[in-house]
Amino acid sequence: MALNALNLTVKAGERVGIIGPNGSGKTTLLKIISGITTPTSGTIKTKGRIVSLIDLEAGFHQDLTGYQNIYLNGLLLGMRKNEISGKLKQIVAFADIGGFIDAPLFTYSSGMKLRLGFSIAINTNPEILIVDEGFFVGDDNFQHKTSKIIQDFSKRKKTILLVSHWLDYIHTTCNRIITFEKGRIIKDVHGSRSSWL
Repeated sequence: MALNALNLTVKAGERVGIIGPNGSGKTTLLKIISGITTPTSGTIKTKGRIVSLIDLEAGFHQDLTGYQNIYLNGLLLGMRKNEISGKLKQIVAFADIGGFIDAPLFTYSSGMKLRLGFSIAINTNPEILIVDEGFFVGDDNFQHKTSKIIQDFSKRKKTILLVSHWLDYIHTTCNRIITFEKGRIIKDVHGSRSSWL
């Protein structure tokens, strides 16, 4: 979906939920902010390390092992090799894919790739976390772990942009909600949950 006459400023530390019907431009906005897509006109300015949880398999190589993909993906996300090495144990532990960490990626289920990609991404310690609704898949244990991470990022005053149809989660997590429709912002509300209803 094309975005039309969009003017948006997000302050450091804001937790912004972006809602709207399918095809309204939500994911397009996140892809432009994260640098996956380039706008055809206009400009975008960001400050700080951005980690996008839109396509967690991007930057993986199917023939490399989990360990090798941690280094490959981590480098692509802006980490240094010694930084990755220092966080290797916690990346592997959080991904929780057992012996598959030594196996080539083509043997992984989509859920295992998701867990590994998320674990690498959050260990880059970004200033801005971008989360798309496709992230809310996987088993209950994984969803619980990832929700705790997002809550921790929120407590540490990280900037969070979150797209989801899971409105209760948006209301619980975010202090600002933007509603999209046909590529435009039709509502932008700050404050408590009661002000969004």
